[in-house]
Amino acid sequence: MHPCSTLVALAFACGAAARLTCTVPHVGAGHDDGPAINAAFQRCAKSGRVVLDQYYSVDSLLLTTGLDDVEVELSGTVQYTPDIAKWSPQSYYLTYQNSTTFWFLSGNNIHIYGGGTIDGNGQVWYDALASSNNKATAGASTLSFARPIPLTIGNSTNVVVENLFQIASPNWVSITLSSLSYTHDGWDIYRSSQVTITNSTINNDDDCVSLKPNSTDVVYAGDTDIVADVTVRNVTMRDAQNGARIKVFGGSPDPDSTAGGGVGFVRNVTFVDFTVVNVDNPIVVDQCYMTAAATCAEFPSTLTISDVHFINVTGTSSGKEKQVVVDIECSAECADITATGTDIQPPSGSAEYVCANVASTDEVRVCF
Repeated sequence: MHPCSTLVALAFACGAAARLTCTVPHVGAGHDDGPAINAAFQRCAKSGRVVLDQYYSVDSLLLTTGLDDVEVELSGTVQYTPDIAKWSPQSYYLTYQNSTTFWFLSGNNIHIYGGGTIDGNGQVWYDALASSNNKATAGASTLSFARPIPLTIGNSTNVVVENLFQIASPNWVSITLSSLSYTHDGWDIYRSSQVTITNSTINNDDDCVSLKPNSTDVVYAGDTDIVADVTVRNVTMRDAQNGARIKVFGGSPDPDSTAGGGVGFVRNVTFVDFTVVNVDNPIVVDQCYMTAAATCAEFPSTLTISDVHFINVTGTSSGKEKQVVVDIECSAECADITATGTDIQPPSGSAEYVCANVASTDEVRVCF
């Protein structure tokens, strides 16, 4: 059979050289485009190119795994149907904080580009959450009310994602899970290393880039949670609640706690050339995140923070915390936290810096 044979509901065209191109048509008439998308990825899973250049209504799980040397040109729109009753059981379960996803993509040497849009159709989830308040720790999904992530890249190596828009996510926007790769978070990096995020513009109401446990060698396993070897460079935060921030749960007397009590460390993290404009908390290190003060005092965090550096963090605070522009408070002693070139101004008065339970407190105050 000729390698450019047409399959039912799919249009395939031969690309130049040996790369097979699979162009996915829009089925239309209210039908689900999910099966056609999955078939295209299956057809072009090896040294192929998948083209998504139209509007696609997706009503079934996108599971595109086993990819090897694949280009994904997404210049159209992938929109998920706003059916909570259907997506809660059928979205792909990711375990971490009960998160699920509409689209799980996995493989090696993958390039995703094209200027297109992934639309989570999230308003129906926002409305349902507001009326039920059915949420878990730190605003995560529950087992009975899944709020899927539009795109998850997992168990992958050498993945590049560029020039892609994601809107109206029911939950986090994107998550990179167990990969080695280039409430409504922007990017969530979990159990991954050597991840690079550049030229990313995020307008949301939660974390812009969140480094989840076991994230290392990030620019932008077991029961031990690790975030290490991270560089955040050339970032601007405007009209935000937090700027350069590290947060970990406090300790917990509950051995089955999902909000603190775990072990691990945050180490070798650098924020450099970081600009804040009208930000409530420009620099924050919080070792009692979502933990009552009395509990945190009795059960300090068992996740250590050390070797953290703020270089050239400049700009303005909003004044919500009055003159405080830096707030570094550890429940268990933090070590080797330094800052140079810091120039953050509150709307009025002189800038104030809070440093509590930091081994290098004097050094920090001199640097600030």
